[in-house]
Amino acid sequence: MARYTGAVCKMCRREGKKLFLKGDRCYTGKCAFERRSYAPGQHGQSRKKNSEYGLQLRAKQQARRYYGIQEGQFHKYFLMAEKKTGVTGHNLLRICESRLDNVVYTLGWASSRAEARQLVVHAHYTVNGKKVDIPSYLLKAGDVVSIRAKSRDSVKIKTVLEANASRPIPAWLDLNRDNLEAKVLALPERDQISTPVEEHLIVELYSK
Repeated sequence: MARYTGAVCKMCRREGKKLFLKGDRCYTGKCAFERRSYAPGQHGQSRKKNSEYGLQLRAKQQARRYYGIQEGQFHKYFLMAEKKTGVTGHNLLRICESRLDNVVYTLGWASSRAEARQLVVHAHYTVNGKKVDIPSYLLKAGDVVSIRAKSRDSVKIKTVLEANASRPIPAWLDLNRDNLEAKVLALPERDQISTPVEEHLIVELYSK
C-alpha cells in the first residue's frame, strides 16, 4: 500500500491552509503552519500568481491530502463519480467520505485520518460484524461499523475515544457511544460535508 512518509506539515504550508493532518497538534502553538504559513523551500515566500490550471491543481492536491489518498486512487474515484448519476463533484466527495478510514476519523475513533488509517490496518474495526483492515474500503448506506470487542480494552483506543468524545457527528452517521458502533444512514449530501474542497475545480482539471 503506497503512502506518503514525508513531513505532513509541509503539505499544509504548500497548500496555504491548515489541512489538520496531525490531529490535536494542529490546534496548538506547535503547528508548523502557525509559525511559517508560507510555502516550503527556497522560494516559498515569493509571491506567485496562480494560473487557472494552478488553481485547479491546488484544489485537487488539497482534496487528496485532506483524505490521504494517492493520485492513482483519487483519479479512480473520479472515474467512478463520473459514471454515477448526479453532480460529478458531489459524487467524488461522497466516495471520499465513505472510505472506512474517513468514517472512523469522523466518528471520533481516531484523532486524524492518518491515525484512522493506521488503526484500520491494525484491524481494530468491523463492518457488519466482519473484520476489515482496508482503509479504502467503501461503506454504503445500512453498513454498521464498530470497534472490535478485543480492541475496546486497548489503552490506545480508550485514549483516542476520551480525547475525541465531544466531536460532533454528522447527520448521515448514527453513533451509539455506549455500544461503540455506528450505522451509515445514507451517503452524505454536499451540505453535510465540512471538508473545504472546491470540487468543481477538480472536475474541470480532470475533464481537460
